[in-house]
Amino acid sequence: MAEHTSSSITIEAAPADVMAVIADFARYPDWTGEVKEAEVLATDEQGRAEQVRLVMDAGAIKDDQTLAYTWTGADQVSWTLVKSQMLRSLDGSYALRPAGAGATEVTYRLTVDVKIPMLGMIKRKAEKVIIDRALAGLKKRVETGPEQEPESAEQEAGQEPAPEQGPGPKLV
Repeated sequence: MAEHTSSSITIEAAPADVMAVIADFARYPDWTGEVKEAEVLATDEQGRAEQVRLVMDAGAIKDDQTLAYTWTGADQVSWTLVKSQMLRSLDGSYALRPAGAGATEVTYRLTVDVKIPMLGMIKRKAEKVIIDRALAGLKKRVETGPEQEPESAEQEAGQEPAPEQGPGPKLV
């Protein structure tokens, strides 16, 4: 059996709220640094993703991969690699368990095998970095929610929005 890397974090939210963020693949580009695109290719009878295509950009490593997901109850999801340009295999999981008043312990487990030769020690370090970033991003996303989007381009640029104009000629 291949070696794996795992880590846990406590998130100040109920398990269902944490799993809702994990299951919302369309929003991954909003809160994960490496996922640039996410597309659900197939869903199960409960509407949960069964196959997801992810376009990844982690600096030196860029990949277009498809993962197959298995949902175990309301507190665990695991995935395995279907296809990839850079990876030979990838198996991972999130396991959630209540951790006191309104908190959840999330354990992320990951095993990756790349197509290029890599020392096991370096591979484990890369897995640890992936896991730590994912857990930190998940915690921030769940506890603070999605960032509020500006209402207009002016607000995004830090400017006051233009005053509303009534009927008549438009001021330029």
